[in-house]
Amino acid sequence: MSGVNAHYGTPPNIRAPGRIPGGSSSGSAAACGANACDFALGSDTGGSIRVPASFNGVYGLRPTHGRVDLAGAMAMAPSFDVAGWFANGPGILRRVGAVLLQGSAVTERITRLVIASDAFAQADAEVAALCQEFLDRGTQLLPPRSERAIAPAGFPAGFDDWREAIRVVQAKEVWETFGAFITQAKPKLGPGIKERMDFAATVTGEQTNRSREILAGARAHIRAALPPGTIMALPTAPSIAPLLAASGEALEFFRVRTMRLTCIAGLAGLPQINIPVGTVSGCPAGLSCVGWPGADEVLLDLACGLAHLCGIEMK
Repeated sequence: MSGVNAHYGTPPNIRAPGRIPGGSSSGSAAACGANACDFALGSDTGGSIRVPASFNGVYGLRPTHGRVDLAGAMAMAPSFDVAGWFANGPGILRRVGAVLLQGSAVTERITRLVIASDAFAQADAEVAALCQEFLDRGTQLLPPRSERAIAPAGFPAGFDDWREAIRVVQAKEVWETFGAFITQAKPKLGPGIKERMDFAATVTGEQTNRSREILAGARAHIRAALPPGTIMALPTAPSIAPLLAASGEALEFFRVRTMRLTCIAGLAGLPQINIPVGTVSGCPAGLSCVGWPGADEVLLDLACGLAHLCGIEMK
């Protein structure tokens, strides 16, 4: 999630010097942020396109689960894995989508905008204010809005339950993918990765089944809240990029907060686009829109229509 690489170094975040690029698709996002390429591919299992897109001030799309062919790619946790991409401009992002997206698009005019109030509450005040101001500026271009908690109080499971359930299922699938290699080759894993692999080796089938039940309920709940024609807005990440010098404890706290937001589209298999809406104290921050299954093209068109409103600064 941080983009810090213990083996090869950490890609520089040109638009937020001295801060992490976000990850795990850190190199791709950093390359776009540095204007070294027009677009770059990435992968997103738990937020690995959305978070670095926000931190590097670029556009990024996590597509509907299954809409980009993963043939030739290495699996990690297939229940959540998608391939997506970054770009500096929404037009190029949309043109790449015309090439990569497969299957049936579900095109529908956006008629309702849901503001995920509990997701906004997870973000730093300055980030939440930046996203809200952007939405206010786009009032004439956006449909009527309403606020709702996507994980309301009293719901059988909330953000932390969803995040933990994803952690368990992802760990089980990661171990099924990499466990034999790790056991036999004993590779030197970087800090953070080693501890998560150690945990993955201990996850039981019973734990996984319980977590899958939580995820199935959450998936049905979230998809019911986003029928064709309805999109949901939320901050992509709860903060600007943490400092490179941040402690391990601080980065773990950042990871937990961020997964509360990224788990929503991830567990529901929905498309989510990051729009670089401006900066906080000179560092990029992003607003996300989540759509219904197959709404990828609709979200790409929406980003193009809102592009001229980007660039707000919050001191």
